[in-house]
Amino acid sequence: MSRRYRDTRAAWAFLAPNAVLVVVFLLVPLGWAFVLSFQAKRPFGPGTFTGLDNLSRLLADDVFWRAALNTAVFTVVTVPLTVVLGLAIALLLDKAMPGRTVARTIVYLPIVVSTVVVALIGLLLFDESIGIVNGVLRGLGVGPVSWQSNGALAMISVMLVVLWTRVGFALLIYLAALQDVDPEMLEAAQVDGAGPWVLVRRMIVPTLRPTTFFLVVVNVIWSFQIFDIVYVMTNGGPGYSTTMLVSYAYDQGFGPARNFGYGATVGVVLFLLTLVVTLVQLRGQRRHEPAVEG
Repeated sequence: MSRRYRDTRAAWAFLAPNAVLVVVFLLVPLGWAFVLSFQAKRPFGPGTFTGLDNLSRLLADDVFWRAALNTAVFTVVTVPLTVVLGLAIALLLDKAMPGRTVARTIVYLPIVVSTVVVALIGLLLFDESIGIVNGVLRGLGVGPVSWQSNGALAMISVMLVVLWTRVGFALLIYLAALQDVDPEMLEAAQVDGAGPWVLVRRMIVPTLRPTTFFLVVVNVIWSFQIFDIVYVMTNGGPGYSTTMLVSYAYDQGFGPARNFGYGATVGVVLFLLTLVVTLVQLRGQRRHEPAVEG
């Protein structure tokens, strides 16, 4: 018993710093956001309890639903592309090929720098006046593209930069997972006449299913939390064409409105949506596991 007690105490000692950080910087702010969501709270003065007024306003808020639609479209487009591109590039870079080091550096670069720096690079690339992309297009005689004044193009520019930041992470995870694929299994399949596409579709992809599921869940959560790249590149514009749920919550809480209660309500709804989507994904994965094993 004394040894078990010492082991338990040692375990808690190791966990304590992280537990304190989680409580102080995650659980306490989350609980406070739930409290604020039932109040009309401004920067100065105490909050006033308003019950479900903030939620009622939210359900009738056209901008909120536009932000929710933008977030959904952004997630549906970027998550599959991130996973597919990450796997495709990982399969290429897993083998010896010319320029592999340079390609890895280009794809890895966003992982080792701040996302704000990546967003500034994206702004430099897609700026309508001095952007590198429009400069190249002018040189080709195509003409400048309205990356910032056209809503659809602004969303596409954000998606492209976000893909650059996430494909590198997916590539890194897939490269590590590919080391666990049994080479003898692949060699046996090649001897039986299986081509590269059959190897990828029938053997490599099923083997990497847990890794793919992990990347899908993580990227869905990241897509629901997208803020800094949007804030730097478009600030939600033009109009509300690139406004996401997080950026809308920020604008309501810390923008000109300074309505902390309503901003907290948007944040709480976003948290609940993320939680529900993640739980649905986990449940779907658990249902699928017996079929894979069988």
